[in-house]
Amino acid sequence: MLLKIILPVELAAEIEPHLPSDVVTVHVDSDGNFDDNPQDAEVYMNWYYLKKTTLYKVLADAPKLRWHHTVSAGVNHLLTPTFLERNLILTNSAGVNAIAVAEFVLTFMLYHTKQIVALQTLQHQKTWVKGLELQELLDKTLLIIGTGHVGREIAQRAKAFGMKVLGIRRHPQPLPAFDQIVGLDQWRSLLPLADYLVIAIPLTSDTQGMIDELALRVMDSQAYLINVARGAVVDEPALLKALTEGWIGGAALDTFVEEPLPLASPFWSLPNVFVTPHCAGTSSQLRSRLVALFLDNLNRYLSGLPLRNVVNQKLGY
Repeated sequence: MLLKIILPVELAAEIEPHLPSDVVTVHVDSDGNFDDNPQDAEVYMNWYYLKKTTLYKVLADAPKLRWHHTVSAGVNHLLTPTFLERNLILTNSAGVNAIAVAEFVLTFMLYHTKQIVALQTLQHQKTWVKGLELQELLDKTLLIIGTGHVGREIAQRAKAFGMKVLGIRRHPQPLPAFDQIVGLDQWRSLLPLADYLVIAIPLTSDTQGMIDELALRVMDSQAYLINVARGAVVDEPALLKALTEGWIGGAALDTFVEEPLPLASPFWSLPNVFVTPHCAGTSSQLRSRLVALFLDNLNRYLSGLPLRNVVNQKLGY
């Protein structure tokens, strides 16, 4: 019996050569247009920047769907009432970009502690200054909110720099490279200790606006905030106030509530902010990892084995 799967046009050519002979494919583009009849499809894999109109079209045109796999790690954009009522298995691609994001976080921290902007300014001015006082990451305290794939990769690299690494997770437990991990009931008590605060937690109803004015006010005035999760985890008006009034030292922001970041946003021009266009997870190895994860899960699906990265749709990750 043939298994029909729906693949995004962006990745189909890299997946199809590895499929078993009893699997047939239908391609779908970003607008929800199919190249064949998806009526009998059981499996759907979506590409990045999935539009709700496309998702709903796939759900309507493929009534026999059982499993939906997304190439993203975050799933907050998928968990709509229309999706949830279908009761599908949902898997995500958490972990495939963890190395890339972790390296980006280290880049942000080194950029800040080594005053790269100031050094580039000196170069542009053709100015040679002796006696610059640059800092080290050694013995600095890093607080990571979220100890999943990304958080653990960050911790491993930070520990190699000699940092003290603290973590926050829903169910605290010891993990390699972390000096201390606390639960969501104690996380605010660690904020004053952080030289660097990294947000690497999924966006859910519980985490939306988590980094609020109260959190920012108790942080050290030299602390540096790094967001590689979702923009809405941070109360952006409160963060803007914290950055302009000096509650914290600065921020590196790879993600925002509204993307692309509007031209009128003050974040673009703040001298203590490093803005990047949601690219921390980008890597030349990303596509091959996405393909490998999906193929492994497809083999598990065909064999009746548990799938990897199954999303708890009530928790949102």
